[in-house]
Amino acid sequence: MWRACVVIGATLASSPWPVQASAQVVASRALDAKRAAAVDEAVGSVMAEQELVGLAVGVIRDGRVVYVKGYGLADREKRTPVTTDTVFSWASNSKPMAAVLALQLAETGKLDLDADIRRYVPEFPPKGAVITCRQLLCHQSGIPHYTNGKIVPADRTSEAPRDRPDPILSLDRFSGSPLIFAPGEKAEYSSYAYILLSAVVQRAGEQDFDDQVKARIAKPLRMSSLQLDRGTPEPDWAAGYRKGGGQVVRAPEEANDWKFGAGGYKSNVRDFARWAAALMNHKLVSPKTERKMWTPQVTKGGKATEYGLGFAVEDGRQGLKVSHNGSQIETTTRMVLYPKAGHGVVVLCNCGFAKIGEVSTAVYSALNRK
Repeated sequence: MWRACVVIGATLASSPWPVQASAQVVASRALDAKRAAAVDEAVGSVMAEQELVGLAVGVIRDGRVVYVKGYGLADREKRTPVTTDTVFSWASNSKPMAAVLALQLAETGKLDLDADIRRYVPEFPPKGAVITCRQLLCHQSGIPHYTNGKIVPADRTSEAPRDRPDPILSLDRFSGSPLIFAPGEKAEYSSYAYILLSAVVQRAGEQDFDDQVKARIAKPLRMSSLQLDRGTPEPDWAAGYRKGGGQVVRAPEEANDWKFGAGGYKSNVRDFARWAAALMNHKLVSPKTERKMWTPQVTKGGKATEYGLGFAVEDGRQGLKVSHNGSQIETTTRMVLYPKAGHGVVVLCNCGFAKIGEVSTAVYSALNRK
C-alpha cells in the first residue's frame, strides 16, 4: 500500500467547476505523475458531486511534504483561483495546536495538568467542582459546547478591550454557564473549554497566547502564513461559502480571533502541511509527552474515551489513528494522521457544509490505486 499524508483545503460553488490546478513540490521526493493524476481525477469528481468551488491538496510521505496543489476557485465571484498561498480557516483544527502549547508548558514545569485551572485564571468563576487542564484537553471538563447546554455570559462588564484580542476577555462570553456534568464524569466536546485552555496557556506561559503560537510553533516550523482570524479579508484569503435555499452562497466574513485555540487560526495549505508533518516528526513535544497526548483518556469511573490530549485517538487498520475535525459557517476541516505508518490526511475547506471526510477518503483511495 502506498503511504502518504494528504492536506486539503476546499471552497464551494453553486455548480461544478472544472479543476484548475497550480502545483508546487516542497520537498525533494515528489509524488509520481500517475498518482498525481489519480488525485486530480478524484478531487475533480468530489468537487462536481458536492458543488465545491476549490481545494488545495498537499501530500506528505515519510513525514515530508512532497506535493501541494490548488484546484478551482478561492473566490467564485472574482474568479480567483486557489493557489498554494491561499489562506483557509482551520476552525477547530486550532485545538491540537492549543494542546501542544499546553503540553510544552507542562514539560517545562510551568503548567500542572492536574491542578485547578483557577490557579492560573482566577477570573473564571468557581463551578462547585475542580476543573483541571487535563480535563479541558480531553473534553471532560463539563463546560458546555455551543448548543448542548445553557450558555450564560459573565454577570459583569469586562474591562475595555485591548488593541489585540485576549482569551481572558473571551471568557465573558460563557463563564456564567453551568456545567453540564461533573468534571471527569464523561467526555463531551467543548469549544468553550478550549477558549478557557487558551487563557490558562496565556497565564502559565506568561506571554500572550498568540505570541506563544508564533514563538513555539510558527517560527520554528517556518509557518509564515499562520495567523489569527481577525475577520478583515486579506487578498490571499479564501472566501467562505454556505448553502442557503438549496444554493451555494457566499458566507458572511466573521472574526474568529476571540476563539484563539478553540478555532481562531488560519493558514495556507503549505503551512498546514508543515504542521501535520511536524506532529509526526516529533518536533513539538518529547516522545514521552507524545505518547500521553495520543493515549485515550479515561473518566473517573475508568471508562475509556475517544479523546487523547487535544486529539481524537483510536486503533486503525494501519495502527494508531490520530485525528481532529473543525467546522464553522465558512469552513470545514479534517486532520487524520497515522504516526506509526508515517502518513495521514489533513483537510482545509472554506465552507460549512462540505462532507470533507469524503474528499480525504477519495484522495487516499487515489493514492493507493494500483
